[in-house]
Order: sequence, then structure tokens, then C-alpha cells
Amino acid sequence: MFVFFSKLIPLFLYPLGLAVLLVLLALLLRRSPRAQRLAMLGALLILLIASNTWVASILVRSLEWQYKPLETYPPTGVIVVLGGATHSAFAPRQIVEVNGAADRLLYAAHLYHQGVAPRILLSGGYIPWMNVSNAPADDMAGILKMLGVPEEALWYESESRNTYENALFARQILTEQGIDQIILVTSAMHMPRAVGLFEKQGFEVIPAPADYNLTEVDWQHLREPNLTTQLFNLLPSVGNLSDTTSALKEYLGIFAYRLRGWL
Repeated sequence: MFVFFSKLIPLFLYPLGLAVLLVLLALLLRRSPRAQRLAMLGALLILLIASNTWVASILVRSLEWQYKPLETYPPTGVIVVLGGATHSAFAPRQIVEVNGAADRLLYAAHLYHQGVAPRILLSGGYIPWMNVSNAPADDMAGILKMLGVPEEALWYESESRNTYENALFARQILTEQGIDQIILVTSAMHMPRAVGLFEKQGFEVIPAPADYNLTEVDWQHLREPNLTTQLFNLLPSVGNLSDTTSALKEYLGIFAYRLRGWL
């Protein structure tokens, strides 16, 4: 049940869900015009703040820049790739397709072809009540094979439903192989939580983040003393709202996992 509620409850704490709740509250407060206006104003402010470029960029930077990719990685036993980058090959799709986190797979294949590790562990299971898909571990394998990674280089962990289980089940598999040091590939924003969870399982973790939303060029552009630039930075954007939500998801996840003693 923890997995179910950990996926459900945060939806109403993220900016869009919270704004919707305030709008619904406003509809129930017709007999109190002042309270109704405050609820609507609160919903509007939440959306404006969360979709602001400055707010989104600061939140994203606080997570993504905790770990930077290394110029060279030391040879190790395995590259662990966390799921969340694929869509299963259900009609009318002809092949497994990728989403915005596909850089995880590109970077993992790149590291493998550089000879950083002889094996890639794909970690990610299917959650039936969330969406219709195959296990992400299986779908990721299809993409990596297209990128030239042979089947014999792949290990599968296809039962995990969250990042804690990614680390827990990876520990069970890699203990049998005598592996304690891993190169961990996931999205840069997700890396702080993932590193903590894998270290808690006793791994020596070498972070290999990918899928950056904010580059150094973006950060410099954000701070340009240009009236036009700053005007657009203040305007609402769906992309900014998405970035803010993703960052809040990570912070809520870190908080919840610490309460559970997983971090």
C-alpha cells in the first residue's frame, strides 16, 4: 500500500494538483465571496510561481548540479540503469519508443562501448495500476540492443516499483555476482535520491548522471541583465511547470524515504 499512496498523495501536493484543489474549494465557498476569492487567488499564484523560469531553474539546479559526469570513469563490474525512459511497443507503435529520459539509455550505451563495464543491469518493473506497459527493464533492453549492446551483456531486474526497490533488488542480484561498486545511470534530477538509496544498500556508487534539464549556458542566459530576457523569464510556461513539479517530486521522495528509514 505504501507504493500506491506514495504515487497518489503527491499528485495533490504538486502545483497543478494543489491549484485544482483550491479551485474546487472556491466552488464550494459560494456563500463566502472573500474566501472564494482567496482560494482562486491562491490557485493562480501557485501556477504563476511554479511556471516561472527563475523558480523552475533554481529548483532544478539544486538537484541536477549535485553530481556532474566525470570526464573518464574507472573500470567497474556493472553499469546500473534505472527505468523510466521507455514506452512499450503497443499498437500503433512498431517498436519500443523513448521519452524525455532516453538520455539514460544513450549514456549507458556510450559508457558500455567505452569499456567502462562489461555488464549493464537494467532495473525497473511494471506497476499495473499506473499504466499499461511491459517491465521497463525489458523495454530498455530492446533500445540498448539497437544501440549495439549485446544480449549477453545485459542483466535484468524487472520487479521493482520505485527507486528504493531498484536499489534493494539490485543488491540481491549483484551480491550473487560479488559486485559492490557500480556506475549508476539515471536522470540528473533523480540522482541525489538514487545515490542515497544505493549507498544505503552498501554499494560504492559512481554517479553517471544524464538527461540534464539545465545547462551552464541556460543558467548564464537566465541571469542576463536584459529586460526582454527577464520579461520572458517571468512569463508562465508549461515546461517550467513540468520542471518545478519534477523537482518537487524528488524533494518529496527524499523526505518520504527518510521518514521510512530508507535514506
